[in-house]
Amino acid sequence: MKMWLRVALLLLTSCVPSTVAIYPDEVNHIDFHHALLGTPSSHSTFFLKPSSSSNASLLYTLSQKLLLGAVNPRDGSLVWRQNVSRSLLSKDDGQVQSFLRASDGSNAMVSAVGDYISSWSALDGKLIWENWFAGEPVVDLELLELEDAGATSSARDAIALYGDKTGVLRRLDSESGDVKWEFKDDSGDIPLQISSSATEVFYISLQSGLLKGYKIKITSLDPLTGRQAQQHILNTESDVSGPESILFVGANTASPVIIWTDKAQKALKINQIGLKQVNTLNIDNTSGEEIRSIEVHTPKKLNSLPHFLVHYETDSSSWAEVYHIDLTSATVSKAYSLPRVQEKSAFATSNIDANVYFTRITQSEAVVVSSASHGVLGRWPLQAPTTEHAQHAVSEVVAKGDAVAVRSATVLSSGDWQLIRNGQTEWTRYEALNGAVAASWAEEEYEEDLAHELEVEGHESLYKAYVHRVKRHAKDLQHLPEWLKELPKRILTSILSDEVSSLDGFGLSKTVVVATENGRVYGIDTGNHGAVSWSVKAAESDSWNVKAIVTQPGYATVYTDDGSSVSLNTTSGAVIKRTPASGKIASIAVINGPSTPITIGVKEDGVPVEPLDKPGFFVTLSADGRVLGWSAADNKSPVWEFLPAQGQKIMRAIARPSHDPVASIGKVLGDRSVLYKYLNPNLALITAVGEDTATFYLLDAISGKILHSSTQKGVDTSQPIASAISENWFVYSFYGDPPTPSDAKGYQLVVSELYESPLPNDRGPLGSASNYSSIHGSDILPLPHVISQAFIIPEPISHMAVTQTRQGITTRQLLCTLPASNSIVGIPRPVLDPRRPVERDPTSTEAEEGLFKYNPVLEFDGKWYLTHNREVAGIKAVLSSPTLLESTSLIFAFGGDVFGTRATPSQAFDVLGKGFSKLQLIMTVLALSVGVIILAPMVRFLSFRPHLPPRVRTPHDIQILTKLQVRRKQTNLLWKAT
Repeated sequence: MKMWLRVALLLLTSCVPSTVAIYPDEVNHIDFHHALLGTPSSHSTFFLKPSSSSNASLLYTLSQKLLLGAVNPRDGSLVWRQNVSRSLLSKDDGQVQSFLRASDGSNAMVSAVGDYISSWSALDGKLIWENWFAGEPVVDLELLELEDAGATSSARDAIALYGDKTGVLRRLDSESGDVKWEFKDDSGDIPLQISSSATEVFYISLQSGLLKGYKIKITSLDPLTGRQAQQHILNTESDVSGPESILFVGANTASPVIIWTDKAQKALKINQIGLKQVNTLNIDNTSGEEIRSIEVHTPKKLNSLPHFLVHYETDSSSWAEVYHIDLTSATVSKAYSLPRVQEKSAFATSNIDANVYFTRITQSEAVVVSSASHGVLGRWPLQAPTTEHAQHAVSEVVAKGDAVAVRSATVLSSGDWQLIRNGQTEWTRYEALNGAVAASWAEEEYEEDLAHELEVEGHESLYKAYVHRVKRHAKDLQHLPEWLKELPKRILTSILSDEVSSLDGFGLSKTVVVATENGRVYGIDTGNHGAVSWSVKAAESDSWNVKAIVTQPGYATVYTDDGSSVSLNTTSGAVIKRTPASGKIASIAVINGPSTPITIGVKEDGVPVEPLDKPGFFVTLSADGRVLGWSAADNKSPVWEFLPAQGQKIMRAIARPSHDPVASIGKVLGDRSVLYKYLNPNLALITAVGEDTATFYLLDAISGKILHSSTQKGVDTSQPIASAISENWFVYSFYGDPPTPSDAKGYQLVVSELYESPLPNDRGPLGSASNYSSIHGSDILPLPHVISQAFIIPEPISHMAVTQTRQGITTRQLLCTLPASNSIVGIPRPVLDPRRPVERDPTSTEAEEGLFKYNPVLEFDGKWYLTHNREVAGIKAVLSSPTLLESTSLIFAFGGDVFGTRATPSQAFDVLGKGFSKLQLIMTVLALSVGVIILAPMVRFLSFRPHLPPRVRTPHDIQILTKLQVRRKQTNLLWKAT
């Protein structure tokens, strides 16, 4: 018997992890992953050939999110990426400058962010070296294009300009990052930029004038020793009012220049770095409009022709002028102009040997010209024009005889990244999704209508419900012609395709509405590998602070912190209506009404913006750390107020999910007794932190009564603290002291279950009462019986969620976001059962119940990783949604990357797997049918008997029959006797 129990226990424990496994053949089949970098920066994005032995190039960028990465220009896939902001000594990411420099044919590229500078392999993104200079942010970064005589690699040394008020110039070794020499400017000038030519390194700074403005000071340095060679000052006080007045400082070009304009923007002023001469050229602005922006585009190679382009833009038009530099006379002249167009333009510079090409991209076409002549070398209308205009672009031009081909990586005004090859859009990377701040599942109108009809039938008598159903079915006949028209296609699809396409009708293809920080809203089709169905500019500005997205059948409403909202159609993304700003709000409270949800704006002090004459209760959190309970019908003053212990501050408050069905009110034990769950739909879990403690309060949201509290000591509050609540259990994680002093400090996960009584078959003080009042009967409100268990986990958890299914029958998973490994795990609920026996093997009844021995160390099984072997970085929140299949839950994660998958915690018990061949089944049935048709005549022929005349029996036949009858009677008597 004991052997049988051990075998059963082994089989049971082995089945638990396998129920959540994601198999290799399911990757990119039931899930999708958008590995994002963020919107590329204009000054740190380029094509580069990382190997001198190959002409293949990759697309590199250091994005506005400080993510460094390489993208394959063929299909837009991410080759590698690194988060350079993690190594910053100063964590003020939003204020630091970033730079990325590389040289063709060299595998090493150098990046600088804040006070951190590093070198990376361009092929695989591996770190070569890194260096820090605390308190000295990088102002500019360049590479020396000329190799030293003793150089052992093709990598170039870096010249970095540090300092905010005091400029420090350092040359860093290409192989180790060590400082070769240092030049310090103690004059108090503002460090602006650095540049270099074939023989010199130039340090450009701004010197304050006597009365107003700034002078440009150029200091020439020896690139080998860093010693000052010469210095001169340009008198620019009347034009330059600060660093923003300088349009361009050329770097690593055949003839580096400094370009600025006068304050009226009537003249362009150009100085060749190293010379005192300033060339002044008039700006031909015939539009009569004010020039909004001026951009300078120059080649980046020392052997390039000394040509450059200046791009001018007004509110309604844009044009460009190409200038040539005469190196002999040190003069600058205008070569030709590119025509003015009544739309936005983006320009990019490309090189083929010494030749320079300019690519112009508008909303309607792409044009390539040579810097030497105004003749158009190539013109392609955009085959998929977009309403978004290009902000900046980089291009790669290939000469094919007298013609050229071009591919351009363009950053759109939406923040997305698009590659256009000869006018054809090859791919689009929706990099703006890297700044997703809120998301919600869209609700389909037909599903809501059906649910409403079924609810009506459930509240009617048997006869009325039957009549209602007949009428509903008769009404559905209007869709019969369309259904019959699509029937052949559905049959062929069901037979020939896999199970994914045939399950879209079961709610596996849903739209997620995602709002990003730059004021855009996206519709993502989770049933089509995360394809973007639509994208719209919803905010009137370039940024907004979204507080919530509330969805209703057919549309979604986005609420922002200024009290305004915008409603969009979830199918097309069209804006339905807008509401103006009504005042600053801190959050949105949502009450599930009988037909539609009710939204209430909450101010910073936790008080609702306006009263609502609606029934219901809701809980708010004030800025000063109070939890307030309100009645929607009378919200002039809170019904109750909760304050944590002195010295603690509330950091988070969560409630049970709005969709949290309970399949069973009790847990059946191994001896067939029942342990009844404490089921309260109004539970709220409050997390409060102190100096080195964290307390978790479980409140009744109607009365504000504390049902349970747990205090953890020695908690590092700077580490992530996550929590989740569902059904009759809640869980939280933190970094703190272990339960026993002998153990080491580490990350912990604590799970607690709530029951009505510690005794089986006992309903507690309320007994079998069908209802009770949390307000009037708060004094007699029974406290739950709490069972808890703690685990040591290998890494921190930044966010928690729970899988949701339609009826709640399927075993739940705890979805945990792991920022250290950039992954998401789904921990099976049986593993987190706090009733697991401690320091002993389970009894027979416990084994039959599914319990197994408690282990304080909870290692994350490889089969629990929903993200498989992907690195899903920057996830801030995970959403779960039920489907029409009870076994399946949809999961969507956002914040940095975008990830979606389907979870089947109890396996897909209500759907046929991919191993089931429908075609083989049909062929078998057809073969059997053919066999029946062939064999039927044969059976009929063999069973045919002709009607012969009766045989005449002789006296001898009668004698034999009589003997046989006698022997039969004797045999029967013998059987009865025995």
